[in-house]
Amino acid sequence: MTGKARGWQRVRTYSLRSASLLALIWLASGASAAKRPVEYFAVSQSASRATGAQDGQHDFDFEFGAWQAHIRRLLHPLTGSDGWVDYDGTSVLRKIWDGRANLGELEVGNPTGHIEGLSLRLYNPQSHQWSIYWANSNDGTLSVPMVGGFQNGRGEFFDQETYEGKAIYVRFIFSQITPASFRLEQSFSADGGKT
Repeated sequence: MTGKARGWQRVRTYSLRSASLLALIWLASGASAAKRPVEYFAVSQSASRATGAQDGQHDFDFEFGAWQAHIRRLLHPLTGSDGWVDYDGTSVLRKIWDGRANLGELEVGNPTGHIEGLSLRLYNPQSHQWSIYWANSNDGTLSVPMVGGFQNGRGEFFDQETYEGKAIYVRFIFSQITPASFRLEQSFSADGGKT
């Protein structure tokens, strides 16, 4: 590991915020850009540039619309396990409050399982940070928010939560952002961020 990844167990996972659900997600617009509502992408990006918004309230403009989603889930994190399972489906992100909040819906599956989730992201103009909340359709509760923001095209968000009865630190990363795809990744640390 290099750079900021050092000190964290990089499990290459994206958490769907339930104790048993961790995954890596790769989102892509699909074979044709026409499959995404281009007006969201174009309007949001140009509005952000035109106003010179540097405070972060338009950080998620790149994601508005419908995406194809691929999730790779690590079955037993923090155990040294290398067993993975893959899911495919869709992710849809809707703009709220002119982009200062958004609501995402994820629905993916495979022959043995199905995942439905909801994300709520809220921008705080005083701290210039985002809070990301997650709800899984299996339990219907909002998670503790992950808090953070974007810098140099990379979003990092952190929280502390309980996993299998232990307090852990969680880091969530948005990276490799292009007009056609982006990547989400989550890492867990069971020792206060040392590994």
